[in-house]
Amino acid sequence: MRLLTAALLLLIFGLDQFRPEIVSPRPGQALQGRVTITGASNAIGFVSYELAFAYPADPTGTWFLIAQSSQPVQDGTLGEWDTSLVTDGDYTLRLRVLLDDGSSLEVLVPDLRVRNYTPVETPTPASSPVFPTRTLSAVTSSLPAPTSTPLPPNPAALTLERLLSGLGWGALAAASLLFLLFIYTRLRRN
Repeated sequence: MRLLTAALLLLIFGLDQFRPEIVSPRPGQALQGRVTITGASNAIGFVSYELAFAYPADPTGTWFLIAQSSQPVQDGTLGEWDTSLVTDGDYTLRLRVLLDDGSSLEVLVPDLRVRNYTPVETPTPASSPVFPTRTLSAVTSSLPAPTSTPLPPNPAALTLERLLSGLGWGALAAASLLFLLFIYTRLRRN
């Protein structure tokens, strides 16, 4: 009977109505301060959901709880993450929906960049999808081939010759100052 009810709900509302997802934040996004996590946690057989974060390189697989609820969410707020309580770095966000048969569904958002105390390297990615564009081969072949432009020499580059020259001039200046000090003390005594 339950399977029949689930099939009927899928036909009426569509499969997308019963699939957990995180809409925001998106993978690669830079986060600062309090971040509202939005999406959906509803699924057929829903019992509860939990929202957590982890360090991507953590070998222990430890997840830190952000929020949990026994109420399903459809296109709304799943929780709020205060990123100022964690160190700047890269994190993975997880939405885990627990089902009444003991199984669970997981949604991961990788490469979230918490940047509260360090500058953001690149702009936050757009939430709209980016599609590849086509180029016509006739247009492309008429364009001139790119040429490489050699870079000018770096004026601040430190070479061995410049280092030795600087040391020589420094030694000459120090010797001159010591000689002048010697002459001054001799004249002062007389």
